[in-house]
Amino acid sequence: MINGQYKKKLDDLLTICRKNLRTVDEDLIARAFAMSLEAHKHDLRASGEPYFHHPYEVAMIVAKEIPLDDVSIASALLHDVVEDTEFGLKDIREEFGSTVAEIVDGATKITDIFRSHEVTQAESYRKLLLSMVNDIRVMLIKFADRLHNMRTLEYLPSDKQERLAKETLEIYAPFAHRFGLAKIKWELEDLSFKFLHREEYDQIARQLKSRRREREHYIKKFVAPIEKRLKEEELAYELEGRPKHLFSVYNKMLKRAKPLDEIYDLFAVRFVLDTLDNNACFLVYGIVSEIYKPIPERFKDYISIPKKNGYQSIHTTVVGPGGKLVEVQIRTRGMHEVAEKGVAAHWMYKENKSNIDKELESWVNWVREIFEQKSEETPKELMESFKLNLYQDEIYVFTPKGDLKILPRSSTPVDFAFEIHSNIGFHCIGAKVNGRIVPLNTLLRSGDQVEIITSKSQTPNTDWDKFVVTHKAKSHIRKWIKDELRKKAERGREIWEKKLKREKARVNDDELVRFLHTMHIDNLQSFFLDVAEQKIDPDTVIEQLIRHTKHPPGGEAARGVEEAQSLFKKFINTAREITSGISILGTSDNFMHQYAKCCNPIPGDEIVGFVTIGEGIKIHRKDCRNVISMRMAESERLVEVGWPPASGADFIAAIRVSGKDRPALLSDVTHAISSYQDTNIRSVNVDSRGAMFDGQIILYVKNTEHLARVIEKIKRVDGILEVERFTA
Repeated sequence: MINGQYKKKLDDLLTICRKNLRTVDEDLIARAFAMSLEAHKHDLRASGEPYFHHPYEVAMIVAKEIPLDDVSIASALLHDVVEDTEFGLKDIREEFGSTVAEIVDGATKITDIFRSHEVTQAESYRKLLLSMVNDIRVMLIKFADRLHNMRTLEYLPSDKQERLAKETLEIYAPFAHRFGLAKIKWELEDLSFKFLHREEYDQIARQLKSRRREREHYIKKFVAPIEKRLKEEELAYELEGRPKHLFSVYNKMLKRAKPLDEIYDLFAVRFVLDTLDNNACFLVYGIVSEIYKPIPERFKDYISIPKKNGYQSIHTTVVGPGGKLVEVQIRTRGMHEVAEKGVAAHWMYKENKSNIDKELESWVNWVREIFEQKSEETPKELMESFKLNLYQDEIYVFTPKGDLKILPRSSTPVDFAFEIHSNIGFHCIGAKVNGRIVPLNTLLRSGDQVEIITSKSQTPNTDWDKFVVTHKAKSHIRKWIKDELRKKAERGREIWEKKLKREKARVNDDELVRFLHTMHIDNLQSFFLDVAEQKIDPDTVIEQLIRHTKHPPGGEAARGVEEAQSLFKKFINTAREITSGISILGTSDNFMHQYAKCCNPIPGDEIVGFVTIGEGIKIHRKDCRNVISMRMAESERLVEVGWPPASGADFIAAIRVSGKDRPALLSDVTHAISSYQDTNIRSVNVDSRGAMFDGQIILYVKNTEHLARVIEKIKRVDGILEVERFTA
């Protein structure tokens, strides 16, 4: 039996429900109220008040701000019962049915994630998102739960205040924005701002309060001629002075590096029209534009092209009396409901509940995209994707056929390509924006028409990950990069194992890892990648391992090592005798030798030889990083060598070029190279980033002097800022 003050609370809740919900099962809500009251009767909050006040206030927020249905109200009243009391999920299911039980269970799981600080783990984010996909009411109740907790945050210790405020700002406010819950999003942001930057919060609040009368007087003067015209047109409307949210003001001050006095859009009004005719909004816009001069670049038509969360309105900024800028929003009553209550408004106004899923599709599509890459993203990458996809302004771009694509601001043609289809993204080689070919990192703007140029041979560039902003593009590119690194590492392992087999030596992974640590290489994948990219000479590593790895005596591996070491001793002694005082490469003796691919020495470089088993002497540059490692571990196997007399042979060299990008730059660079002694180019790889470019060129040269002359030629090309010899 509910009595006293709690009977009054139940009556108040039911009154709000009757006002805001289409249908109300009062018995369901009363029973949920009674169970929650009984379950929490011995519990107190940090403020000292009975704990039941919390689920009650959460239910009131749901009823007022996000009114969906009576099941949501009952679930809100019960959302903490399973977590904090002796009642279990079984009790709720028996009393209220499976739907309420599943919503309460979902809300409890999300609370557990945050309470245990597992929120740093990517899988926990996915649990949170998955609960939303199963029943969107779970997340809406969690918004209300977090909002009431933030309203009473002052009763918690300062460290918890900071943690919860940061969590709210980074996760809950962006989610509320994505759901179209404008009022809840703004309050969550302002409350978080209050506890994270109290001094700045208080300062802005004081300044806005001190100028309140001045603003009200100005707005009254501003709207007077508009209201006169609206009356003549017999348009019914409600005028709202839009309150400025402190966190929004603070962000504008930071972004523009200006004090509050110079933030020009503190004057803002909203006309909410009592009509179903969208054209009335454009009529009002015409009236406002006749009376006051509009700022064209600040006009936004979200009625013709709504935001992804369903938001519709006309935004314009005009020059008001005294030259002050005023932001004006114009929308119908239905648009206003969606703007304030987001997904809840869709839920309320749908007669057929089976249609709700179609309305919610745009809210959950991005969740499914995240699940697609379940095993690939790190927690840091996933959090980054949330911030990019949940909380960004949007732009509206078109395909050549006129199909609309809504993307986050700062999107590029690569983001657009992946938005169309992942295969288009993977094979994207270029783009046309409004008929003009542009670099792939070009920032798109609303109204652009984008055409993607593809090639079957094209694959993603690792640099794409630095400029794409959509989760879909980032996840696909990162997965491709990881797959490519994995394949390359596998090729490196194959090379390594073939070398081991040829030397009849056995080295297990544990032994190899221990040895690699002495070379400051962190793991096997890094080592195999370096082998595949010819940055590390596997023969050198094998030689050192043969010397330092201990094998059991008597075994086949031991005999192989002994034979190899015996062969090495004979070879090294012979080599030292022959090289005494002469250039080993200049003798008439036909010594087997190879040029190391890790450093690509060319005549003129200071070089040194390393005696290998079976492949003769490998010639390295003296400043090669592999030689530095050899000097520490195998110095007795290094032999002094010199270049043979000039033979006219060509040697491979690599150079890195960077500068300011411009049309025909690459053509000018290649012409400068080939114009010196008909120098041949083996390959060119150039990437542009905005107005800059960076590239590597592989070419054939005779010696270091030849290379130096080519570099000087390239430096004279207009736009080139830096040219240097490239070494691994």
